[in-house]
Amino acid sequence: MSADPQKNIPQPSLDVDALREEFPILEREAYGKPLVYLDSAASAQKPRAVIDAMSHAMEHSYANVHRGLHLLSNEATTAFEGARKTAARFLNAGSPDEIIFTSGGTDAFNLVSYALGVTEINEGDEIILSLMEHHSNIVPWHLLRERKGAVLKWVDVSEDGEIDLDAYRALFSARTKLVAISHMSNVLGALTPAKELATIAHAHGAKILFDGCQAGVHGRVDVRDIDCDFYVTTGHKLYGPTGIGVLYGKKSVLDQLPPFKGGGEMIDLVTTDQVTYNDPPHRFEAGTPPILEAIGLGAALSWMEAKGIDAIAAHEARLRDHVLEELAKLNFVRVYGRAADKAPIIAFAVEGAHPHDVSAILDRTGVAVRAGHHCAQPLMKHLGVTATSRASFAAYNTHEEIDALIAGLMKTHQMLS
Repeated sequence: MSADPQKNIPQPSLDVDALREEFPILEREAYGKPLVYLDSAASAQKPRAVIDAMSHAMEHSYANVHRGLHLLSNEATTAFEGARKTAARFLNAGSPDEIIFTSGGTDAFNLVSYALGVTEINEGDEIILSLMEHHSNIVPWHLLRERKGAVLKWVDVSEDGEIDLDAYRALFSARTKLVAISHMSNVLGALTPAKELATIAHAHGAKILFDGCQAGVHGRVDVRDIDCDFYVTTGHKLYGPTGIGVLYGKKSVLDQLPPFKGGGEMIDLVTTDQVTYNDPPHRFEAGTPPILEAIGLGAALSWMEAKGIDAIAAHEARLRDHVLEELAKLNFVRVYGRAADKAPIIAFAVEGAHPHDVSAILDRTGVAVRAGHHCAQPLMKHLGVTATSRASFAAYNTHEEIDALIAGLMKTHQMLS
């Protein structure tokens, strides 16, 4: 997976004007000005294809899945399992059975944490994390530290978000059971060397999980090429709905894991004396699943594939280069994260201004950015700040919107200086 297509090679084109027409929300204004939405790293807007797919399912084919024998249940099951096949194709999983639908990325991390805590991770066993992890890929491992006595070990990163591979290798010991690490930082936009990280982990007998909630949006992901044991993505960043996430797990690994939650569908046999469990992925999908959300996610992934993953990545790379070039002209703005392989996620600070004030003023110009610690407090401490502003770009953003951001920052500086 690469967030930046190779330079000097003709890149596929993306008709951004036509694409924007597929997003109804982009037609609205904010405070009387055209909406400039630069907060897609938090949650992306939804194309008509997703909205229509979910509406159609509710209006024409809604029923519970798997256990019904009537027409509507069969149609809903076909659509739901079709979304699983789409997710498997999107990540290049070996089988749809390696795709587990969760309620989101956070749920997926907690599922793996719980299951490994039952089967593998005991007192004194080690989990390696990086300093730029999102809280959702930190707190579940702290739970194992608190409950099981697991040891958390932290690999350093540069200010640009680059992993110190020598320091990473040095962290492993005979007690290392898992690496849980970001494939792309949600603050710095840096893409980590996933395949190399996985190779090192496996050489030490450890499993590896990647947080792909950002990386899955900005380029191709091939879980088999990476050779990871687990990979996590979340629907609402992938132009899909909230309430749906994807956990990829190698079949050989999933087969050995106990269920995370109990209820319908995850069982094989229930008696008054015992319970036996279904095979993966259904073992990990207790109760009525997020049916409509899965259908919406399937539509979102198909929409991305139809537009062209490489075309989207090439467009976003041009946006990234443009915004970095323009920000470099503003001597009152500091940008955090300039990794060579970087997504269009731009964390920055305005001299003499709190990020919350920057966001509030930009908002009044119609420009929506994020401000805060971005659920990455260890990284903020590492950078020596408590918060930053963040502008994040998606397929529907334009160069003109970058100009609006720059104009808004100049106005912000004038008001606060």
